Amino acid sequence: MINTVTSDRSLRLLFPEVVLLEAEDFDWAKNISSHISHEPQQWQNYLDALALIGCERWFQEHLRKQAIYKKFIGNTAYLNVDNFKFCILATEHLLDEVVNIPQDVVLQSELAAHFYLIIEVLEEQEEIIFRGSISYNQLLDFIKNIPANTPRENLYQIPLSKLDAEPNHLLFYCLYSDPAAIPLPVVSVLTQQQNLEKKINLSQWLEHIFDEAWEAIETIIEPDVSLAFSLRNVDKMIRRGKLIDIELQLGSKNLALLVNISKDSEDKLRVLIQLHPTGKQKFLPPNIKLSLLSEVGTLLYEVSARNQDNYIQLKPFKGEQGKYFSIEVSIDNIKIKEDFQL
Repeated sequence: MINTVTSDRSLRLLFPEVVLLEAEDFDWAKNISSHISHEPQQWQNYLDALALIGCERWFQEHLRKQAIYKKFIGNTAYLNVDNFKFCILATEHLLDEVVNIPQDVVLQSELAAHFYLIIEVLEEQEEIIFRGSISYNQLLDFIKNIPANTPRENLYQIPLSKLDAEPNHLLFYCLYSDPAAIPLPVVSVLTQQQNLEKKINLSQWLEHIFDEAWEAIETIIEPDVSLAFSLRNVDKMIRRGKLIDIELQLGSKNLALLVNISKDSEDKLRVLIQLHPTGKQKFLPPNIKLSLLSEVGTLLYEVSARNQDNYIQLKPFKGEQGKYFSIEVSIDNIKIKEDFQL
């Protein structure tokens, strides 16, 4: 629910809306941050998750036709609104006239965003407050003017006066502007190739060790009847998901590849693979295929989406730890493959 701020604090520092948090938001944030053992980082991740779900609700309230989904890349929160990428940076309180933005979310191509949103999280009041935003190109212009001998400690300190305090400007960008107007750095071909060649070790998931691309399912797909039904008998499974980016070929239809594993015996794992639409897309593209391949690339099993399929899945299978297999998502001449080790 969106309320109007009536606080007598400096209006220059406030957005005109706050977002009230709900009980299930706190449960979701605790679940997201529970895998982090380092207590200060766990608390920051918890605040980021609350800020993320609050921002998602605010955008959904104002942009009912746009595809909106939330995600974490590593421990950093992001919200995608159609093709715009927002980096959500939470703070517990703002006592100074500056905000801190980590250098890596600006300088690393895979972490860069079109806009950086500073969100104050008031846990006891069960609300978040938008404090301001800055675009990627504006941030770069500011960084260029920082003296070379300024201590940084892996953070950029941005004066609050540099932030845009009007959230409706973000809505304007989403409705009437093109993401290409704020060009982001391109991930290098070498980085892409390294990601493609990397095998995901599923046995490590049992120790709660995850590759940063594989996120908690709740961060990339909304729970619905079909998802609850399909997973209702696998509560003891470890479930992670990865966004499959095929937007260049299929418009805004990003997909979520979900992998669910559990210990079947001393040396075997049980695996369930699903493919889901994301955002406001209710159905998968017809004829898209989900395939299971052997270590040498032999097709072992395949399933295709029909009209109005809201998800597809492979038959659950078991395998000895150490064995290799691949999952392929394909449509027409487009093929995306993920390699795994049990």
